[in-house]
Amino acid sequence: MSAAGPSTYELHVEGHLDDHWSNVLGGLAITRHGDGTSTLAGPIADQTQLHAVLATLRDIGATILSLGLTEARPENSR
Repeated sequence: MSAAGPSTYELHVEGHLDDHWSNVLGGLAITRHGDGTSTLAGPIADQTQLHAVLATLRDIGATILSLGLTEARPENSR
């Protein structure tokens, strides 16, 4: 992890995830939507943590609809 800190990501998945998954997914905030989807958002330290989140979502059978970087750390911090 760089001194500038983690980047902020937002993942949109099918289904409503229970709040207990937040701890399993590195503390990402979970927002459930009326269309039967959930958004997970928050800081992810590095590619290793991102891959761990993606692997966990795969393991629980969640379908990822989108993944986006909402706030990147500055280029010179890499």
